[in-house]
Amino acid sequence: MALLGILAALSGAIAIAAGAFGAHRAEGIAVEWLRTGGQYQLIHAVAALVALRMEARGVAWAFVIGSGIFAGTLYAMAFGAPRWLGAVTPIGGTILILGWLWLAWTLRG
Repeated sequence: MALLGILAALSGAIAIAAGAFGAHRAEGIAVEWLRTGGQYQLIHAVAALVALRMEARGVAWAFVIGSGIFAGTLYAMAFGAPRWLGAVTPIGGTILILGWLWLAWTLRG
């Protein structure tokens, strides 16, 4: 549980750094990739911590892993990785959607 909390907190820190870099140093499409990645990663860092607090560890892992893939591929492209990497981004998005559905299932009562 401690590892997952640490990863979620680090995810939040990375999101802020990416967003700040996008706002102050990036140019062109990289600005949007950093902004989008940072926004999704930050939201899901907080969601992972909430899920962890609810003892929904699987959901928290889905949020951390999904946002890592989603935002990570956008960050990589912003820093010069090949654009074909963008084909991997939806895998992270799909994991995030599944995490939200899993959370809904967990909360069904």
